[in-house]
Amino acid sequence: MAAFMYRCSTCGKRFERDQVRYLCPECGRSYRPGMPLTGVLTAEFDYGAIGRKFRKKKPDWSLFSAVEPKFHPCYAMGVTPFFLSEALGHAYGLRDVWVKNDALNPSGSLKDRASFLVVAEAKRIGEQTLVAASTGNAASSLSAVCAAAGKNAVIFVPQTAPRAKLAQMLLHGALVVPVKGTYDDAFRLSLEFTALHGGLNRNTAYHPLTIEGKKTVALEIWQQNGWRVPSVILVPTGDGVILAGVYKGFEDLWRAGLISRLPRLVCVQAAKSNAIHRYITTGRYRDASNPATIADSISVSIPSNAHLARAAVQRSRGFSLTVTDREILEAQHTLAALSGVFAEPAASAAVAALGKLLRTGLVEPDDQVVVLITGHGLKDVDAALKSVQMPDAIDATEAALEGVAQRLQKWKGNR
Repeated sequence: MAAFMYRCSTCGKRFERDQVRYLCPECGRSYRPGMPLTGVLTAEFDYGAIGRKFRKKKPDWSLFSAVEPKFHPCYAMGVTPFFLSEALGHAYGLRDVWVKNDALNPSGSLKDRASFLVVAEAKRIGEQTLVAASTGNAASSLSAVCAAAGKNAVIFVPQTAPRAKLAQMLLHGALVVPVKGTYDDAFRLSLEFTALHGGLNRNTAYHPLTIEGKKTVALEIWQQNGWRVPSVILVPTGDGVILAGVYKGFEDLWRAGLISRLPRLVCVQAAKSNAIHRYITTGRYRDASNPATIADSISVSIPSNAHLARAAVQRSRGFSLTVTDREILEAQHTLAALSGVFAEPAASAAVAALGKLLRTGLVEPDDQVVVLITGHGLKDVDAALKSVQMPDAIDATEAALEGVAQRLQKWKGNR
């Protein structure tokens, strides 16, 4: 592990590793529940040392880790598929579309990357209990990693969280606390619980290692892409931490002198949960007043990491797009039919944005575009069923098979 210090993203002040735990002690004072986080910390490494030590033939990824490998839980996270999908690209008029399928992490989402590192930190400091608020994926992930590490997970979730995600948490042995309210209510309660009763809070961006964990997806993309930087990466965005994490990964590589440019990051939000999109496009922050969307994982009224997410888009020369629920469901079907990947609605939002890229005039047809798939479709089967029609059963007769053959011929003609 390379040496690092925490740096406040608001005032720039630096802190030793064990001098702080969550937000900047000074800038974090101004934070109140009901607003985006201020004083979010980021880890700054000895980039010169990383540049000198890193070797592509035998990459030592611990150089980029903020927690020593000896504390890492026994959990097979990461190294998810990265592949070219010519059919998906053709559907949207693009020639070089790649899919990074992080839905194939053990708990079914990219959030495993953050939970993995925060649980490792809990092991390092001797903390047995971890606490989080989540719409589902972060909670499912933390529950799974805590189970593997022998830790306790206390989870606050909106009572509307999908049943499949609740089932995951409960099967992994978490103490699940449904909240009569929104994700933002659950977030506030989890902070109050930690302050009153202890435990390590894993809340997204509130704990800086959530960003550090999620950055590993960027390091993987770079390696799996033959040590090349893609032109554009589409990132489904709710609270903004995945977006900040992807940026941080490539920024670390750039500061270590291992890459010469950053990919352009595209923030993709649901049309009704668009607080970060508006912040990027207008320069003024305002909550999403009614973030009701089928994409529950990116349904957020007050995105906790709005400030760093906006900075990530701006510094990467990227931009922001919104997609409707109808476009999300259509994209979910298209992705599954053309690439064999079943993604939850939140992840499918990034696919829906593919159809809008060329219209922006900011992307060329030959640009390498990476779609980041952040969660598995089995997380929310009820949503997927809205865009398909269940077939009627047939009689168990040879005559009925003739009808199946006719349907097959018709189906072939429509492809």
